[in-house]
Amino acid sequence: MVGMHDVAVIEDPAAAEVSLDPIRSRLLAELVTPGSATMLAGRVGLPRQKVNYHLRQLELHGLIELVEERRKGNVTERMLQATAASYVISPAAMAAVAPDPGRAPDRLSARWLLALAARLVRDVGSLITGSAQAKQRVATFALDGEVRFASPAERAAFAEELTAAVTHLLSKYHSADGRKHRLVVAVHPALDSREGTDRG
Repeated sequence: MVGMHDVAVIEDPAAAEVSLDPIRSRLLAELVTPGSATMLAGRVGLPRQKVNYHLRQLELHGLIELVEERRKGNVTERMLQATAASYVISPAAMAAVAPDPGRAPDRLSARWLLALAARLVRDVGSLITGSAQAKQRVATFALDGEVRFASPAERAAFAEELTAAVTHLLSKYHSADGRKHRLVVAVHPALDSREGTDRG
């Protein structure tokens, strides 16, 4: 057992299907802390046999794992735990219909931004899977911040300056040798903003 991760990426279509079932999704949430079929049956209001069936499916697809076996008289109680506190389904799980950011690049399109974000989830998910197998960390870096623009003109000026700054850094540090890294910069209205409905 490797211990529970903060977040795991689901890349396998069958595992994605299993995780999206409402009952199994609830069981995953309950198993952030270890539990048995008997304990979970009471919490979710289902017979133990039914809970056992769903737990076997989750375990089969690597979404939960055995952490302990407890003997109670003639019965062995299996204590299970989710492999992660939360899960992200990679677009790789639906490869045939995954968005393609190369299809229609448009810096001002929210749908293109979504395609870039989907590729980010897919790529970083694959890197995490590979690094776990190789027992190595993934060399990544991320920034997250908030800014309020006084007007659409200010936002446009910010985008222009940001583009110039990033273009300068790319030309300064780009090398023909070494490992290629992908850079994604995104700006979008915050959902918790009072101006959340502003499209201007």
